[in-house]
Amino acid sequence: MPRNYWMLTISPENFKVTRDLGYTIQGFTAASRKKVERMEVGDRLLYYITIVQRFPCSATVTSTFFQEHTPLWRSHRPEELFSHRVQIKLEVVVEAPDDFLDARYIAPRMDYVKKWIPEQWPLAFIGELHLIPRKDFTFLEDEMRKVAQARQESVRT
Repeated sequence: MPRNYWMLTISPENFKVTRDLGYTIQGFTAASRKKVERMEVGDRLLYYITIVQRFPCSATVTSTFFQEHTPLWRSHRPEELFSHRVQIKLEVVVEAPDDFLDARYIAPRMDYVKKWIPEQWPLAFIGELHLIPRKDFTFLEDEMRKVAQARQESVRT
């Protein structure tokens, strides 16, 4: 059983990089180093894409923290290389961007977000990496599974 459930807040451009890498590795900024160092094999990772405010997928952490300085992801700070990394394995993905879970509808139901007043729920997503309750992670992953299955079934018919 995973020890920690994480939510990564990522830009659309950097999410595309992770997707293009086959969801095998994830880099984090220097600001998240201490959190990334706490990640363990088996921890779960939920993706939240900024700007579009959507949840596209979940993954499992398959390695401990390591440093790699090959530039892959981009930042507004040129010196930031997202060099704090873990290997990952994709678990659930909603392939079509139009089908990604819309946080404007689903996030206010999360226990993690209830720390903020309802009108300011997006404040819960400021910063790169967040520990979230297992209940929230499971809820969102189950919803992604339903959307992915519905899409597959509609393609078959």
